[in-house]
Amino acid sequence: MGLLFGSVCVLVLSYLVGSIPWGYAIGRFKGLDIRSHGSGNIGATNVRRVLGRDWGLLCLVLDFLKGLLPVLLIGAQLGVALSLAPEVGRILAAAGAVAGHVWPIWLGFKGGKGVATTIGALLAVSWVAVLIGVGTWLVVYYSTRYVSLASLCAAVMLPVGHVIVALARHEAVFSSSLALLLLLAALIVFRHRSNIQRLRDGTEYRFGKAS
Repeated sequence: MGLLFGSVCVLVLSYLVGSIPWGYAIGRFKGLDIRSHGSGNIGATNVRRVLGRDWGLLCLVLDFLKGLLPVLLIGAQLGVALSLAPEVGRILAAAGAVAGHVWPIWLGFKGGKGVATTIGALLAVSWVAVLIGVGTWLVVYYSTRYVSLASLCAAVMLPVGHVIVALARHEAVFSSSLALLLLLAALIVFRHRSNIQRLRDGTEYRFGKAS
């Protein structure tokens, strides 16, 4: 019962932090509902598209932090205090934070696509895989100017990067961390299904070289 209680506490608290809709809040601060503009998404990409680079960057940082901080503070600290193994606490916190961003209770469970929050959460779980994912995102974005394509490629590289590092270190490939990476990568791809269709149709939004 103690482990169940601790797991539920970590999941719920991390979910609540992750569910803070920063993109929506920024839009309201600027006098609009971000869901009615651009792509209708509450993430940093749409905030940048509608409100400009600075507001988009602020949203990106806030979404990143609401993934990172729950893992560091709730998963690794509170989780241990509640008798959870450190890795278990971090994984539960990461899953809760990303779920909160994607399905926020405050917006009828309709949130963002989870890329920035996933990167923040996983930084405290498998930082090498995150570096590989971020590197992939930068290369693809600056080659194509498609944020969605860069995000999809980065998502795929998260578990791939983890496997490469595990093999290089002669560590076990299959682990709870890999399971989390696979789950979150699949979630990101699923949340980008409309972008995938627009990429296939040639109608996806593409950021110009001038920002």
